[in-house]
Amino acid sequence: MTVTQPDVSVVIGAYEAMPYLVECLASVEAQTIDPERIEVIAVDDGSTDGSGEYLEEFAARVAMPVTVIRQDNSGGPSGPRNVGLGKAAGRYVFFLDADDRLGPEALERMVAMADRNGTDVVLGKVEGINRKPPQSMWGKTLDRTDVYSSNIKFTLSAQKLFRRELLEQHGMRFDESLWTGEDALFTMEAYLRANGVSVLADYTCYYLVGRDDGKHVTKSGGYTLRFDSARALMNLIAELVPAGERRDALMHRPFLITLLPQFGPKFLKDSEQVRQHKLELAKPLMEEFWTEGVAGRLKVEERLRLHLVAEQQPELLLPVVEFVKAKKQAAALLEKKGHHVYLVYPHFREAKAGIPDSVYLAAPREARAFHGYREHSAGSVLKRAVRKARRVLKARSGAGRTAAAA
Repeated sequence: MTVTQPDVSVVIGAYEAMPYLVECLASVEAQTIDPERIEVIAVDDGSTDGSGEYLEEFAARVAMPVTVIRQDNSGGPSGPRNVGLGKAAGRYVFFLDADDRLGPEALERMVAMADRNGTDVVLGKVEGINRKPPQSMWGKTLDRTDVYSSNIKFTLSAQKLFRRELLEQHGMRFDESLWTGEDALFTMEAYLRANGVSVLADYTCYYLVGRDDGKHVTKSGGYTLRFDSARALMNLIAELVPAGERRDALMHRPFLITLLPQFGPKFLKDSEQVRQHKLELAKPLMEEFWTEGVAGRLKVEERLRLHLVAEQQPELLLPVVEFVKAKKQAAALLEKKGHHVYLVYPHFREAKAGIPDSVYLAAPREARAFHGYREHSAGSVLKRAVRKARRVLKARSGAGRTAAAA
């Protein structure tokens, strides 16, 4: 009997997943792809709520091959995913969380997308149920893109289709030392190593479910874990991408999504000891990875907060955070005939604070919201260059006449 390789291995890590696991597995059983083309590898991570028993009942009942592995609790999602990945035989692997579910045509469409375009990662559109998933990458379907040419860096969850050959070639596994952000590290590495990424935006492939009991893993963990996650992702980016514009474009993500929230409204409620500890944890990251290129990709208030973190100035940071929390609109100051828009957040041009004007200078995408702003066009830049060249030539010509007269 010839055993054919499955197209896709669905890896499910389950811990105390009832009753959500029932709908999760029902969505796998309802897939339109031929059952013989998929395999399910489910890892019960020490559940005590009947999740393991339900997985075994499912395996005994359905047409598709299902492997159930039961183990002691590992403490996080990385362990079960790695165990499942180690057992996977499919050409592709899809990581499905036990409290979420798939759209009926998800696997069929994603496998077809990868096969048609030869891409190593496929992102299927995500919708939230009692949760709000990232939105900016679902504008349109993209047969082939990369992490620099799209917004995919803002979705680094593991719920993607990965070509298993890519993962094995680079020995990729989830980092079990991280308690949060482990999927961001794995997915970013896959993006960077992939021979192309596809985005399937015209069909909902994945339903991200917010648990009523509040036990979803992303909601747990203290602030120190966020800094661990930021550090790991920044180190990975620095390792795989040379310094410059491309690295800055990717570093923008951990600074904005992971680091900055630690210095948002919650910072006002932190004790003095916690505030100081956060600044200490941020200091080496700011020293190593904070650049003008990263700063220039942020909004003014985001840049200002991180500038003050980099300068280790909590006494200046607190009024800025209070201003942001109050959701006040900073006044706009237009200079240079409307070509420069400065946003007047706290400490602007205060001699004692000594914050450079450049920190308050709005980038074009932010400045366009203000009446009177005049954006520099390629034509205006060229005109200025021509005028400057004429002045130089005129000055040289005048100097030549003066020398001849002498």
